[in-house]
Amino acid sequence: MIILQQMLVLFLVMLAGFFAEKKGVLDEDACKKVSWIVVNIANPSMILASVSGDSRIQPEELAVTVLVALAIFACLIGLAAVLPGLLGVDRSQRGVYRVMTVFSNIGFMGFPLLSALYGKGSLLYAALFVLIYNVLIYTYGILCLDQDSAERRKARMKMQTGGQDSAPDPRDAESSGGFLDVIKKIINVGVLSAVGALILYFGNIRLPDIFTQTFDMFSDLTAPLSMMVIGASFGQMPFRELVTDVRLLIFSGIKLLLIPIGSMWVLSRFIDNPILLGVCLVVLATPVGSMSAMLAKQYDCDSELASRGVAVTTLLSVAAIPAVSAVCRLMGINIM
Repeated sequence: MIILQQMLVLFLVMLAGFFAEKKGVLDEDACKKVSWIVVNIANPSMILASVSGDSRIQPEELAVTVLVALAIFACLIGLAAVLPGLLGVDRSQRGVYRVMTVFSNIGFMGFPLLSALYGKGSLLYAALFVLIYNVLIYTYGILCLDQDSAERRKARMKMQTGGQDSAPDPRDAESSGGFLDVIKKIINVGVLSAVGALILYFGNIRLPDIFTQTFDMFSDLTAPLSMMVIGASFGQMPFRELVTDVRLLIFSGIKLLLIPIGSMWVLSRFIDNPILLGVCLVVLATPVGSMSAMLAKQYDCDSELASRGVAVTTLLSVAAIPAVSAVCRLMGINIM
């Protein structure tokens, strides 16, 4: 019931974005500007707000949680390296598929679910996942999308020159440049906010209330703005494309069912903390994160594909998350 209610809330916000697009309010240009606000202001504020509370967890539990989170993301990145090729994804879309494989809707959907199921104490475990998640999405995620962007520019140049080889685009050289170019892309507001959150948490530093209230206010914008942009993008695509994209449907089945069930079977062999197992379940079983669509739009990638991925997996997760939870219980995994 809690899961269904949360899904309905997200869809209602997406529906508002859908109608805003139909009224011409959230057009493509407006969506790009709103995406900039989400990526550079609202989401970094949510990262900082996640460590502003007084609750702490034991050092041993903290170390185990960090190791589990690193292992999960490392395995997902490894899977993302091969899954697009196995699915026959075009080279200009592989970065988007990699990002969709690794990054789920932990913050916008996972946090409310965990709070309702386990209480606010579980959010401390989830916050550690989110910190690693945000460092990765602003580093690995952006590098993947940069590759897609370069492939799309090459394809456009090839069409413009009638299939003949053309002079290299200066942005391609910038995108695939040296070490300093990579560092410039990695050092951005998302990574800086994640590093700042780590310093605040491990340094046990409490910010003045004026800053915590500001971060809380901005972080509250993240979910509604991002879901409205996705709803607006949803309004720009034919519904038939959502239900006839066989590759995306296969990907959704792998992401929402095979990955979480297989991962939980392995994790349950090493973890006996039901709250940590529940956090892992939510991290693995939630649909594609809306930040995938936000960043794809920001970095001129196939944002329509990313938005379809968010929409399709969010729709299917209404049934998939309860199904995964039921399978876990049948396997004897203690998640409650």
